[in-house]
Amino acid sequence: MADIYLHYSSKAPLAGTFTAFAQILQTWRQRAHERQELAKLDHRTLRDLGLSEGSARFEANKPFWRA
Repeated sequence: MADIYLHYSSKAPLAGTFTAFAQILQTWRQRAHERQELAKLDHRTLRDLGLSEGSARFEANKPFWRA
C-alpha cells in the first residue's frame, strides 16, 4: 500500500477567507452607494430609466446585504 502525504499550510485557508470577506464587503459597500444614488433620482430620471417611483423606493430601502 502506498503512503500518501498531504501538505497542509495553515495560511492558505485564511488567505482565501480574507479575500472572500473583502469581496463581500466591497459588494455591500457598492450596493449601499448605488441605493443611495437611486434614492436621489427624481421622477423624470426614473421614468427615463424605465423605473417606477415605487420600485425605485423599494430597491433604495433594501438593506445593503440583500441582493
